[in-house]
Amino acid sequence: MKDFAALFTEVDQTTKTTRKTKALARFFAEASDEDKLWTIALFSGRRPKRAVNTTQLREWAAEEAGIPLWLLEESYPIVGDLAETLALVLPPAPEVSDKPLSHWIGELKALGQVDIDARHDRIVAAWRQLDETERFLFNKLITGGFRIGVSQKLMTRALAQATGQDEAVLAHKLMGKWTPDATSYHALIEAEDPAADASRPYPFYLAYQLDDGPVDIGPPEDWQAEWKWDGIRGQLLVRGAEHHVWSRGEELMTDRFPELAPARDFLPDGTALDAEIVAWDFENEMPLPFNTLQARIGRKTVPKKLLREAPVILLAYDLLEHDGTDIRAHPMAERRAALDALIADLPPEAPIRASRLIAFDTWEALAKERAKARDFRAEGVMLKRLDSPYLSGRKKGDWWKWKLDPLTIDAVMIYAQQGHGRRANLFTDFTFAVRDGEALVPFTKAYSGLTDAEFRKITAWVRKNTLERYGPVRQVTPEHVFEIAFEGIHESPRHKSGVALRFPRMSRWRHDKRVAEANTLDDLKAMLAAYG
Repeated sequence: MKDFAALFTEVDQTTKTTRKTKALARFFAEASDEDKLWTIALFSGRRPKRAVNTTQLREWAAEEAGIPLWLLEESYPIVGDLAETLALVLPPAPEVSDKPLSHWIGELKALGQVDIDARHDRIVAAWRQLDETERFLFNKLITGGFRIGVSQKLMTRALAQATGQDEAVLAHKLMGKWTPDATSYHALIEAEDPAADASRPYPFYLAYQLDDGPVDIGPPEDWQAEWKWDGIRGQLLVRGAEHHVWSRGEELMTDRFPELAPARDFLPDGTALDAEIVAWDFENEMPLPFNTLQARIGRKTVPKKLLREAPVILLAYDLLEHDGTDIRAHPMAERRAALDALIADLPPEAPIRASRLIAFDTWEALAKERAKARDFRAEGVMLKRLDSPYLSGRKKGDWWKWKLDPLTIDAVMIYAQQGHGRRANLFTDFTFAVRDGEALVPFTKAYSGLTDAEFRKITAWVRKNTLERYGPVRQVTPEHVFEIAFEGIHESPRHKSGVALRFPRMSRWRHDKRVAEANTLDDLKAMLAAYG
C-alpha cells in the first residue's frame, strides 16, 4: 500500500501530464503483477463492491478518534471529502504495515462475507496499520468514491511506456467487461490475443469542440459533415452470432436495448458500428427529444410501456470492423462508403439507420445548414476529415464538433450550498428561479461557469445575506441575476416550474440586471414550446 500511496501522492501533487505519466510508468515497471492489475482496474473505474455504508464509517471513525459524532459531521463540509475527513480525525496509527495494495483490496472484498461487528473490527484494524495517505485511499475504496487525477488515457500511455506495447493496442485490451477477479495481469496485458473476448469494443474516437467555425481547418472539399445527434454514443458489435452494445463509458448495455437484438439477423458476422442510440419517431423518421430517451437511461430492464413510448434505433456513422477485419486505419471516406453499402439494403424493420450526411460546398453553406440543427433534434454538426483514420481517444485535427450556441435565460439566485474538494469553503452550488408575477419559481441548479474570483465574491455575499438555513443549504436574499446557459429543455412534472434543463451552467453574472429584469415563467414555457 505504501508504493500505491507514494504513486498517488506524486500524481496528486502535480498538474504536469509528463510527470504523472513518468510516475505511473515507473510503478507499472516495478510493482507486483497483482498490484499492477488492481491499479489498472481502479484507474479504469473497476472498484470493489461497497460493503459498508457511510453512516457506519462516520460512527466508527468518531469512536476510534474519541470525538463526538457531531464534531466529525461539522468537519465534513469544511474538508469537503468524507474519506479525507475520516483520515484526518483518526489518531496516528500505532502499527506500521508493509502489506501491498492487493492485500487491502482482498480485505475490502472479504467485508461482504462477514457480519457488521466483524466489518467494524477489520476496518478499525486497517486504520491502525495505515498512515494518513494510506487511510485516505483505503477510505476512498471503502466508499466507492475512488477518483484521482489520472485519466484512463494517461494510464494507458504510462502502461505503454512500461511494457513497450503500442498504446492503441493496450487501449483495446483494456476495453470490455474484464474484472481483476476473472483475469490476471499476464492475460490482460502481456498475452498476445487482444481479440480473445468477442464482446470487446474498440476505443472510441472523440472530437474537439470547434468554437470559432471551420474557416481555419482547410478547404471544405476535404471534409465530411453530418449531424451531431443528442443521444447515447455507442458501439454495436455482431460477432459469433451474438450482439453486444457498449456505451462510450465502457458500460455493456445489450440488455437495456432489446430492440437492437435483431441487428444480428441483418448484419454480417464480424461487424462493429460506431453509432448514436436515439429514441426514434418511426412515423416522421427522425429522433425523438432526448428526454424521451432519458427515461430509459440507467434502467436494467425496460417495461413494455416504455418500449412502446421510447423505442430506440442506432444512427450509424462509422464502420470499424467489416467481415471480421479491423478497418479503423482505412480513410474515413472509405469506411463511410462501406457503411452506406452495408446499410443500404436493410429492410425498414432493421433497428439501424445511416446517419445522414450534410451536403455543402462552402463553409457559409454549411453554417446555414447548421442553423437548422434543432429542427432535426440535433446539437450541431460533426466535421470529419475524409482521409482520417479512426483513432483512439481525443485527438485534435481530424474530427471536430461544431455545436449550436447554447440556449440562455436570465434567472435569480435564491439558494446556495458549499462545494466539495478544493471548493469546500466556497459556495458554488446554486438554485435559480424565474419570475411568476410577484413570486419566484425555482427551476434549475447550477454549479459551474464562474471563475474562482467570482465564487469567492459570491461566497462573501452569501454569508452576509443568508435568510434561512436548511441543513447545508442557505436561502439568500433574491438580489443577483445570472445568465444560465443550457443545451436543451423539456417538460418535467417533478419540478415546480414544470420544466427541466439539460446541462445547465452559469455563463454570466449579470451585474447589469435587476431582479425585475430577470426572465419569467412564461418565457421559460415559451422556450419549452419552441425547443422542447
